[in-house]
Formats: sequence, structure tokens, C-alpha cells
Amino acid sequence: MNKRHNTLGCCGLDCGLCPRFYTNGASRCPGCCGEGFFDKHPSCPFVTCCFKKKGLEVCAQCDEYPCAKSEKEIGQKDSFITHRKVLHNLAAIRECGLESFMEQQTQRIAILENMLQQYDDGRSKSYYCIAAALLSIAGLTQSIQSAEEEIIRTSIDQSDFKAKAKILRQFLENTAWGENAELKLRKA
Repeated sequence: MNKRHNTLGCCGLDCGLCPRFYTNGASRCPGCCGEGFFDKHPSCPFVTCCFKKKGLEVCAQCDEYPCAKSEKEIGQKDSFITHRKVLHNLAAIRECGLESFMEQQTQRIAILENMLQQYDDGRSKSYYCIAAALLSIAGLTQSIQSAEEEIIRTSIDQSDFKAKAKILRQFLENTAWGENAELKLRKA
């Protein structure tokens, strides 16, 4: 029993923008209700209510949203950085619909996958996932374009992922500053 969109959690989490979604090995998360999800997350209350009982993809589709459970648990203090966008995601789905939201998320996933393929120095996966989740699509696209131009201008070898990552991270940081976003984990 799998959801149509395993890259989006019932709770609004951007599963397709999570570092664990791109991890190889036993700790890889298949996304919300993806293959093997129930072995790793057998008792998710949002999946139980939203998907199993009501047959919905996301809580925002429910006539009862926001409910007591969602108000208590969704988007609350969580170290998982993509939780910062959960409430925003659910509001966007309520306003524009699931398919419109998924079109944007598909763009974000494609941008993230490009960053992972072209700029991952072995230490930047989590950073790129955070950027893909928190920055605007236009800001992400412009950052990559600027990085590509700088790489060409400075004659960086395409196989020098460390140098390419450093350049891209600087442009992403500039974009984050302009968008008032924080791309690093907060200290407790």
C-alpha cells in the first residue's frame, strides 16, 4: 500500500528533499509510504489517520484540517530542518491544490538532484537538501546559473567537486541572505 506521492509526507514534510531520501544503505528513507516505509515507521499517526483511514495524500486535503492532532504535532519543535516548511507546505496545498504544489516540488527535487550530481563534494548533501527545501525556486536556479558561470570564468575543472561545491555554496548563501533564510542547523 503506497501513496501516489511518497516525496510528500502526509504531515506536509518534504520527503523528496530530505538527505535520508538520498542515502544509500539501511538508513535510507523511502519517503512517506514508499516501499519499506512501514518497516521503518510502523506507527506514524499522520499516515494512519490521513492515508490509511481517509485515503488522502496529505492532511491539508482533509475537511477536518487543521484538527487537534495537526495543531499539536505538525511543525512543532523538531531538529529535522525541513520541518520548518511543513505548515507553509500544508497552507500552499490548501490554497493552490496538491497537483500545483507537487509541480513545484518536482522542480525542487530536480534542482536538488542536479546539485547532488554536479556539485556534491561528499560533504554537501544535507546542505543542498536544506537549500532546496528553504530557498525559492528562482533563487536556487539563479544560484546554480551563477555558480556555473563562475566555474567557467575561473576555469575550474568539472571533476573538481570540492571547488565547485565551494562556489555553489557561496551563491546559495547569498541567496539565503537575500531571502532571509537560514541554511545551517540552529544551535540549541
